Amino acid sequence: MDASARLAAALKAYPPNISKVVDFDETKDRLYQFDLTKNNTELSFEVVNDVAKFSHWVDEKLADNNCRYGIGGYMELRTIYDNREQFETSGEQRQLHLGVDIWADACTPVYAPLDGVVHSFQDNAHFGDYGPTIILKHQLGKLTFYSLYGHLNRECLTDLSVGKAIKSGQHIANFGTAEVNGGWPPHLHFQLMLDMEGMVGDYPGACRNSDKTKYLQNIPDSALLLKFPPAING
Repeated sequence: MDASARLAAALKAYPPNISKVVDFDETKDRLYQFDLTKNNTELSFEVVNDVAKFSHWVDEKLADNNCRYGIGGYMELRTIYDNREQFETSGEQRQLHLGVDIWADACTPVYAPLDGVVHSFQDNAHFGDYGPTIILKHQLGKLTFYSLYGHLNRECLTDLSVGKAIKSGQHIANFGTAEVNGGWPPHLHFQLMLDMEGMVGDYPGACRNSDKTKYLQNIPDSALLLKFPPAING
């Protein structure tokens, strides 16, 4: 049983109070599906490696499609990580995205979808990294799992402590600007893990494609906790 199946089973057996992650209103908000694979020929090296141009491209796609939010990324093989030192390994590049990205304006509020406690937090302040990051620990019956929130505002880290109780629906952060979020257009990297593998304040958000089978055993599909309707295809 892979990670998504294990979490789905726990959610069914111990149905929790799942809250929003962002202020998405299904009655009026639309969701745009971003494609950040090699099939998207609009994303040239020049665009992806210039945060202002990349941000403009994201904003334009959302505006043209009358969408407040964009989404995408779970197990998506992305070429936008090429030539970024953060994703280089010896040999094969880390191109497989493990979480779900939610794209919206800077300062967009972020909420905890479930009760939990703060596992860890830190500012991963390197170009191409998460920037300010929060990781929460959750319990559903016998299943322990974790939720990661990356590319946040720096101020969200000031009132946290390891073990602090967090309630479902609690406002925990805002989307950070490109100046603090690792150099990306404003968005939230939302990811679930069954095992933190001893890591604190950080966990890989991308892996080598050859390691996909391994990570499917640890990284559930974040859509299991997101209350989003089908997105408009990009």
